[in-house]
Amino acid sequence: MPPSDEPRPQPGLHRRLGLPSAIVIGLASMLGAGVFSVWGPAAGAAGSAPALLAALAAAGLIAYCNARSTARLAAVHPQSGGAYLYGTVRLHPAAGFAAGWGFVVGKTASAAAMALTLGHYLLPDHPRALGVAAVIALAAVNLLGVKKTALASALFAFATIAVLSAVVIAGATGPAAVPVAEQTDPWGVLTAAGFIFFAFAGYARIATLGEEVKRPEWTIPRAIPIALGITLVVYSVVAVTALAVLGTDMLARTDTPLADLAAAGAPALEPLVAVGAGIAVAGVLLSLLAGIGRTTLAMARDRRLPAALDAVSERFGVPWAAELAVTVLVLIVVATMDLAGAIGFSSFCVLVYYAVANASATTLDRRAPLPWLGLTGCLLIAASLPIASVLGGLAVFAVGAVWYLITERRR
Repeated sequence: MPPSDEPRPQPGLHRRLGLPSAIVIGLASMLGAGVFSVWGPAAGAAGSAPALLAALAAAGLIAYCNARSTARLAAVHPQSGGAYLYGTVRLHPAAGFAAGWGFVVGKTASAAAMALTLGHYLLPDHPRALGVAAVIALAAVNLLGVKKTALASALFAFATIAVLSAVVIAGATGPAAVPVAEQTDPWGVLTAAGFIFFAFAGYARIATLGEEVKRPEWTIPRAIPIALGITLVVYSVVAVTALAVLGTDMLARTDTPLADLAAAGAPALEPLVAVGAGIAVAGVLLSLLAGIGRTTLAMARDRRLPAALDAVSERFGVPWAAELAVTVLVLIVVATMDLAGAIGFSSFCVLVYYAVANASATTLDRRAPLPWLGLTGCLLIAASLPIASVLGGLAVFAVGAVWYLITERRR
């Protein structure tokens, strides 16, 4: 028999994640760099303690709407790809591509920012070198299989919660902030919510790994809200304690709010906070690289990205080509670019991603209010971000639109 010209079908991903593993991946994705860095810019935008807490509530509400929509869609479509898959199947291929493009580009920049943040905390004299080393090491963990990713994520999540608990207890024993006159900017509440949303935007990692979750129609709808609920409680306790000890003004002027919070009650904890921040960032970076790789795999399968990226390891059951490509891109950004505005840029791209997810969820039940609330909230908060972030995000989607037309013509 002559050899076939048909390409060899790639093996599928392995379903190895149960409910506990899915929850800890979600926790490790959210309890990361955001909680160590997001309070400063958020406090500056909000202008007062009540406004900052209102922004936290708004970000949590939108995150809950997004989580519910994502969980329902993941139960119906238990494959890798997240909102890229949902938008393609339930809306239009262009909507799915916009979601996937925004996720891959925005999260690649976010991953590079995470790596640099880790470097600044743990090796401030050579942050890029440590960032590059961290990306390579965590990419290697991901290539060993999703169970290794889940185990490492659990260790990172529990270590982060322990450090945050120590910081909150230490800060609570310090002197209270001196009250000062504060002014609230209503539009600033939305801007602050956009910054805080960056700290929440990790629960969808569970959905992007949907092809590797056992009983996804049962597991994912439970794992996402549990992980989000635990995170919201942790963030609320940290925010209330930081406002009580540091005050809005001081919080807005610091780049290391949790280190300052620990120093107020127990200065000896400052090195622990630096180590805790490094652990937390590593946990987010680990799951983030895995999530970007799965979305890249889904887009490559549909030939929206180069077909070579759909290769899956038969031994470890991971999309190794997509993982390696994402790792190379992140390394280039870490080595060459300054990502000071990465939080706003990443938030804009990811809010568009979730807007597509909510729009897709409206097709499940057009009378359900949460998807419509999530869709409106995502677009409103995205528009309230700093103008540089908005313009940068729009430019990225304009480039994506051109690429979509090219791939559509080829298809």
